Amino acid sequence: MPRSRRHFERHRADRAGWLRAAVLGANDGIVSTASLVVGVAAAGAAHGSILLAGVAGLVGGAMSMAAGEYVSVHSQADVENADLRKERQELEQEPAAELRELTGIYVHRGVEPKLARQVAEQLTAHDALGAHARDELGISETLRARPIQAALASAASFAAGALLPLGVAAFAPRSGLAFWISGLSLAFLAALGAVAARVGGASMLVGAGRVAFWSALAMALTAAVGRLFGTTL
Repeated sequence: MPRSRRHFERHRADRAGWLRAAVLGANDGIVSTASLVVGVAAAGAAHGSILLAGVAGLVGGAMSMAAGEYVSVHSQADVENADLRKERQELEQEPAAELRELTGIYVHRGVEPKLARQVAEQLTAHDALGAHARDELGISETLRARPIQAALASAASFAAGALLPLGVAAFAPRSGLAFWISGLSLAFLAALGAVAARVGGASMLVGAGRVAFWSALAMALTAAVGRLFGTTL
């Protein structure tokens, strides 16, 4: 007889939370810092002022990303926890109705009614709240909101992203500084988009293109504003 082999599957859904926060943070770190530095450079500022603006943008942006991500994801967690509390209360007060509701969910998904009832009974006996959270509310442990994880991922990735254009600003020649920052930042962003798409299982070319396009637009508009209203700082 052939020896049985373990079936192995690799899914990416468990990456959704931290990947979204990390990609958003890194992308925003590069775009906002590069745009800020390019805008200040286009205004004719001294090299020291350009670097100071970049450092301030890095620190302020990282803290803003962490706070915003924490509040946003915590709001999602609050909704999930409220739904779970309500479901727990309903299970205590009306267990028979909740069992019929769970059975109906499985029937609606295509399970034969008698079997659906058996499945609902067994899952209720094993973990009633978990069954209702997953199959009625759509809340699973893999995709639960994690505010602290999202905040740390956003802040760290923003700072890492912001260091790239800031490093270019520190070492690139003053003449043509905006060109150097814009060009290398777009290269960083395209690479980030490609990597994020690859990790998420999407097209690397499409991921790189969409990030580069919107980032180039942001830097171009910021440079135009800096040149339009520019005075030596």
